[in-house]
This record gives sequence, structure tokens and C-alpha cells, in this order.
Amino acid sequence: MSIQYEDPTLAGSYDAVGSFPKSFGYGAEEQDLEDNCSTSADKPRILLMGLRRSGKSSIQKVVFHKMSPNETLFLESTNKIYKDDISGSSFVNFQIWDFPGQVDFLDPTFDSEMIFKGTGALIFVIDAQDDYVEALERLHLTVSRAYKVNPDINFEVFIHKVDGLSDDHKIETQRDIHQRANDELADANLEKLHLSLYLTSIYDHSIFEAFSKVVQKLLPQLPTLENLLNIFISHSGIEKAFLFDVVSKIYIATDSSPVDMQSYELCCDMIDVVIDVSCIYGLMQDGSGCAYDKESSAIIRLNNSTVLYLKEVTKFLALVCILREESFERKGLIEYNFHCFRKAIHEVFEVGNLPQEARSSSNNLTGLKYAGAHNGSAV
Repeated sequence: MSIQYEDPTLAGSYDAVGSFPKSFGYGAEEQDLEDNCSTSADKPRILLMGLRRSGKSSIQKVVFHKMSPNETLFLESTNKIYKDDISGSSFVNFQIWDFPGQVDFLDPTFDSEMIFKGTGALIFVIDAQDDYVEALERLHLTVSRAYKVNPDINFEVFIHKVDGLSDDHKIETQRDIHQRANDELADANLEKLHLSLYLTSIYDHSIFEAFSKVVQKLLPQLPTLENLLNIFISHSGIEKAFLFDVVSKIYIATDSSPVDMQSYELCCDMIDVVIDVSCIYGLMQDGSGCAYDKESSAIIRLNNSTVLYLKEVTKFLALVCILREESFERKGLIEYNFHCFRKAIHEVFEVGNLPQEARSSSNNLTGLKYAGAHNGSAV
């Protein structure tokens, strides 16, 4: 494996389009819910629920605060509701509310309207290594209560801690939980309530992929992003492309071809390499500067004639591509198409910030301008 690292200008930050945040990071963590309700309606909300010791807080720490999975063994059990404001990119821009396992929905002090009304997704975490009968009962109580308040919530079930299970056991556990949960919903005349199930572990990339799927459902720009990626790879000879949030390694969009777990893991590892190398060699002697900026770019050549190619899209987003070495010989074409792609992504942000009446007249700009890059010639 060889690495070509291209990052000539790493000092300082730069102006970004429209709604791009100015700080690198996810802001303060674990702020008490009662102290921060004033901003709760401003951003999409994701609820983390489940029984005690099911792994909710560990998931949050590993994905959004870069905690090592081994360090989560020392986390104390959550005993009150915490709100974590995730504002690392303009796409991954939401709040996570981490609920203690002992929350009693029948308690008259539990305000279901306030909790569920502004929620985009509810993630219920089930410990796959434990007896999940009680967890299924709590799952049914939770989603049925939430559905009555807000039927538009996306209900996600993380069958967690599957790293200790065999492949056959994982499949059987997922099938059993899916069957039991849906039977209970059918008995309660809630057939329209859809549960999405994921097998997850903090010790591999499965938790990042699952969270990627959850976040994508909250993005109104997702169809546009997927279309742009499809156009880009089809005219550039690229096999697979991901649009990543650099800090969390959640991919907010990919092209329409199936996601291969090994390819996704390679791309995640590439982001780690780029950020780590930048932090070591890209900062000033006094530690100032930015480890990831508009000049950030990297090429990794694998020994199987595969090339990994990373380019900065916005201050918080990176495009990571997988392509064959012979396709990379047309680097000039790829660079030109990427320039058009990057410009289109900025337009997606700009249109998103326009008033509703102005959006319809701007919706076709991206497709018209981006169509100029194909087959190595500009229109």
C-alpha cells in the first residue's frame, strides 16, 4: 500500500457556504434536558431508548465523541435524561436525547407530547446477549405511545452487542425479534407502524453504518445527493462513492449501487488516516491551524490495483471514492467532474436556505450546470 498525501495549506479556517457551521466538533455534550429545552424545536431530534445497560450511552460516545469502545466499559449508567447537541456539519445537525432505562411512560410527570412531538427518529437499543423478553415489552410500550403522539417518527431498533454472537445466532436473533415485535404491533392494530432493525456493535463499523441509515432518513436532500453521486461516478469511471461527515464517519449519502461493508470500512479507515496525518504534520508548531480544510486531499493505492481517493467537499464533508487504477489514469477528468460535483453540493445547501417560494425556481440549477461534465468534455 502506498499513500500520496496532498494537503499543502492547513493553516486557519475558511468561509463556507450558507449554513455551514464555523467550529470543528460537536459542541458541548451531556447537557441536562431541563436546561436546554429552548432550542429543542430548532433541530431534528433523535431519541435513544432501551433498558438499562443496553449500550445507549456507549453508542453515543463512540459515534459522536470518538471514545474508544474499550473506554465505554467504565461509563456509569444513565440516571437522567441527557441532551447532546450534534452540530458538526450542516447535514448531521440534530440533537440526541439519551433516556435512562428506568423511564416510566405511565408516570403522570412524563410529558409524551413534549418528548415525541418534535422527534425525527426513535432508536430503541436491545442487548442481544441478554434475555430480550422484557426489552420487547418495553419496545412495544415505547413505540405505541410515540406513534399515537407522532406517527411520522422513524422507528429504528438496534439489536446491539452482536459482536459476541455467531453469524447464525445473529440472523436467528434478528428474525425472532422482528417476528415478536411485529406480532405485538398487529395485535394492537398498529400494522402501519414500521420497525427498521439493525445488527450493531461498537467494536466494528456496524454501528456507524446503522446510524448512517438513521440520519439519511432525516435528510430531505438525500435524493438530490444520491443523484449527484450517481452522475459523478458514471462519468468518472468510479466504482463506489460515499459522502462522509468527517467527524462522526457517518455517510450521509452514497450512490445507488449496494453498499459493501468491506468497502465502507476501507473508506472509514482512510478518513482516520487523513485526519491523523494532518493533525501530526499539518498543524503549526504552536498547534494552531486546521487538520481538515478546503485543500485536503489524499490518494491511497492498494496492492490489488484499487485506488482510494478522498477530496474535501465542505469544511465538514468529504467525498471518498473507490476506483480501479486504470480509471485513475484519467485524473484530470475526475478532478473536473469533482469540481462540478462540489459546486452542485454547495448549491444544494444554498437552495435549502432559500425561502420556500424561491426554491422552485432554483431546483433545476444543479442538474443543468452539473450536466456539463461528462465524457471528458465541457458543454
